Amino acid sequence: MSVENVLKTIKDNAIEWVDFRFVDLSGRAHHISLPAKEVDEETFVNGVAFDGSSIPGFRGIEESDMVMMPDPDAAYVDPFTAHPTLNIMCNIYTPDGERYERDPRSIAAKAEEFLQASGVGTTAFFAPESEFFIFDDVRYESTMNSSSFYVDSEEAAWNTNRKEEGGNLGFKVGVKGGYVPVAPVDTQQDIRSEMCRLLEEVGLRVERHHHEVATAGQAEINFRFDTLKKTADNLLVYKYIVHNTARQYGKVATFMPKPLFGDNGSGMHVHQSIFNGDTPLFYEKGAYANLSEMALHYIGGILYHAPALLALTNPSTNSFKRLVPGYEAPVNLVFSKGNRSAAIRIPVAAVTPKGCRIEFRTPDSTANPYLAFSAMLMAGLDGIKRKINPVELGYGPMDKNIYELSDDQKAQIRSVPGTLDEALDALKADYEFLLEGDVFTKEFIDNFIELKRGEAKAVAIRIHPHEYGLYFDC
Repeated sequence: MSVENVLKTIKDNAIEWVDFRFVDLSGRAHHISLPAKEVDEETFVNGVAFDGSSIPGFRGIEESDMVMMPDPDAAYVDPFTAHPTLNIMCNIYTPDGERYERDPRSIAAKAEEFLQASGVGTTAFFAPESEFFIFDDVRYESTMNSSSFYVDSEEAAWNTNRKEEGGNLGFKVGVKGGYVPVAPVDTQQDIRSEMCRLLEEVGLRVERHHHEVATAGQAEINFRFDTLKKTADNLLVYKYIVHNTARQYGKVATFMPKPLFGDNGSGMHVHQSIFNGDTPLFYEKGAYANLSEMALHYIGGILYHAPALLALTNPSTNSFKRLVPGYEAPVNLVFSKGNRSAAIRIPVAAVTPKGCRIEFRTPDSTANPYLAFSAMLMAGLDGIKRKINPVELGYGPMDKNIYELSDDQKAQIRSVPGTLDEALDALKADYEFLLEGDVFTKEFIDNFIELKRGEAKAVAIRIHPHEYGLYFDC
């Protein structure tokens, strides 16, 4: 959409407010709203000022002035506001007009530029499967003398004997029993359909929705793949619509990877491929899973750099509560066709040459998508550049259920880091591939590690309720 078309949209839709948005290092959106009558062509030239010192990991108070530069290609009419509002995603610049090196969206743009300059291909396509839970109640606290959380759902397995419903109607979802049941077991068909309606209303192409494996309202909606930066934009829109639609239904949605103990967590499986113009580069008919040599090297790059990648694709302490064996969690650094216990799965059902792709199953939605997608692309391109062969390195293919292997066989398979601190250690030791083409900078990586170390420490020093059960009677 051109600036002219954005201004026309404002006029045609009687827009009263224009909401300028940017994303922080953790992937959370922030916004400032201007009266629509104050927005003109100059706004897209001069941008909108904001205080960068108030955003964690951005700027010190002595250099706080920053500028949002609106991207007219990332605008849509907000479906929730009472006053007609147009939302526009922005890039971040310094006051002297330089692209801000810590702006995640600018990093995504640089990753796309690096791909084109590399000569490997022209476009990388991404498609995330971002799972989430819909709860009816959520409460938590962490104080000096108390620590607890509580979530509830009308369809949860623990509510088969709940009396507060005024007559329990049964049909609860069992633990690990939630994969695609019909109503009345699936109570959330309409809310997911409304989410999809709104997603299509703002321009996303929805492919399907369904209930996911876990009890208590786990869900998944898939939207159409797109280019790296555009898909990251779409994922922020997706989360915004999921969160606010749930709110309208008197419920709450969360993309937290592991909100429940003892059942499956929520991942963000990321499908990806590279094209040269209209030509897919990951397809070779008759090869293993119809994968080209380039695709194998791309896989090799991701699996080789995976411990470091996880600091960006799984950047929360809660991420590693999901990455444990036994819950369909992709903790094994191998690739396979159709095997969901591998970190990288190659979809083979009903796949065309243009649909040939890899699926990195380890990431989750605490990731900032601009950073995570960029890092995955850089790892894959490094694999192509260095011709990293995943077979020669023992990364597969593994077409067996890994969880059913013997202990000796499992010991031969590399696993993901066990904690956020371990992933950050891996990133500190292996980051050079991210610096190619100045996509990431050493300063950015150091700052990111410091920010996430603070989160890990904040969790580590706090007393866990389960410790009372283990140690209170010592």
